[in-house]
Amino acid sequence: MSMTRTGGKIVRGLSKVEGPLVVVEGIGTAGFDEIVEVTDPSGQKRLGKVLEAAEDFAVLEIFSGTSGLSLQDTQVMFLGEPLHIPVSTEMLGRVFNSLGQPIDGYPAPLADKFNDINGQVINPVSRLYPEEYLATGVSAIDALNTLVIGQKLPIFTGAGLPHDRLAAQIVRQASIGQPVGEDGGADISNFSIIFAAMGVKHDVATFFQEEFTRSGAFGRVAMFLNLADDPAIERLLTPRAALTLAEYLAFERGQHVLVVMLDLTNYCEALRQISNKRGEVPARKGFPGYMYSDLASLYERTGKIRNTPGSVTQIPILTMPNDDITHPVPDVSGYITEGQIVLSRGLYQQDVYPPISVLPSLSRLMKDGIGKDKTRGDHPNLASQLYAAYAHVQDVRSLASVIGEDELTEIDQKYLAFGRAFEKRFLNQDYNENRSIETTLNLGWELVSILPRNELIRLSKEQLDQYYRPAA
Repeated sequence: MSMTRTGGKIVRGLSKVEGPLVVVEGIGTAGFDEIVEVTDPSGQKRLGKVLEAAEDFAVLEIFSGTSGLSLQDTQVMFLGEPLHIPVSTEMLGRVFNSLGQPIDGYPAPLADKFNDINGQVINPVSRLYPEEYLATGVSAIDALNTLVIGQKLPIFTGAGLPHDRLAAQIVRQASIGQPVGEDGGADISNFSIIFAAMGVKHDVATFFQEEFTRSGAFGRVAMFLNLADDPAIERLLTPRAALTLAEYLAFERGQHVLVVMLDLTNYCEALRQISNKRGEVPARKGFPGYMYSDLASLYERTGKIRNTPGSVTQIPILTMPNDDITHPVPDVSGYITEGQIVLSRGLYQQDVYPPISVLPSLSRLMKDGIGKDKTRGDHPNLASQLYAAYAHVQDVRSLASVIGEDELTEIDQKYLAFGRAFEKRFLNQDYNENRSIETTLNLGWELVSILPRNELIRLSKEQLDQYYRPAA
């Protein structure tokens, strides 16, 4: 890190220590978010930042905790600038902590420059509307909830669901545009991935590192890790450090960058913890009232900028406590982002992987990233038909639970057959299977062909003539 000591004000002694927060008096003036260097009695240095500043005192947040600090013998130096971290293309293939320092045992990469961890505000006038397809190789996403370059599309999950595997699969398989060939071979040139993990266990972090290495994807991935036993306060820095590198690669080096962040619920818990320590008035479930704007400061660091070839796309992953989608974290995220992918515990218990629940999932920018010259001309109508048919399956299943399957009409029986095939063949796919969009759409046509042609009212006659093949 680069810390040019433009401020240089030094204060000896603390007024109060509470959790990760300290209060310093007699500072004169200090700036919000200004970085401080704290030296404990043993001479060890640690960084913090100004949370609140007044004429005669400042509240500081110490990143690595306050253990070992003395009220009388601790020295605080105000550095006069926000936190800057090194950014470089050499950071790809490496693992870093929340402050951008390498933790993989190798020397620090050469820094191209040092950027403010808070990023640069994107002028709304200079933003370009996202309308390019980003392939994940996962049928339930590519066909029904298509991810578009420059979009922020969160994954809502629950404790124990396989979101770790899905995140690793997306990182391995993600590519710009339509994959080439039936084997899912993809264009990965000029495409990088930033992976940020907050509050994860050691075995989870090891899983991701091993998966990225095994698959050969690690060379285009930069990892930022905050482990469960790391200071909770550092979780607030992890996504900002990751997005700082992503912005540099995208807007200064012209790369397309996908940022995967796991788990935003842990981030919000750290936000709540600091808010409580500061004595702020809590909002819903104890979270601070400014959680919306704080999350927006992360999510909005996404998009495409005019006259810049690169882009930043986000897939935040957050756990819904008790599978409650109305919990403040997913609820607030849903207002800021452009849709959501929801994982289903019911599908998971039926051994469907990935257990993506189609009906509550949504990609609001999907319509702009699919169709002729992007995926395939029949994609919009086929996706609409698959969604409508599967929605009707839920009604038929409810009816069958009352009167029994044997009493259903012949058409309703076909809908039940379609529903079973849709879950077991379309939603369900192997962890190592990378489906091209061509394979996914052809599979979709196989499934809708289970239904009578006159039921497929969302498909044009020309599309039906070309692709509809009724089951024998």
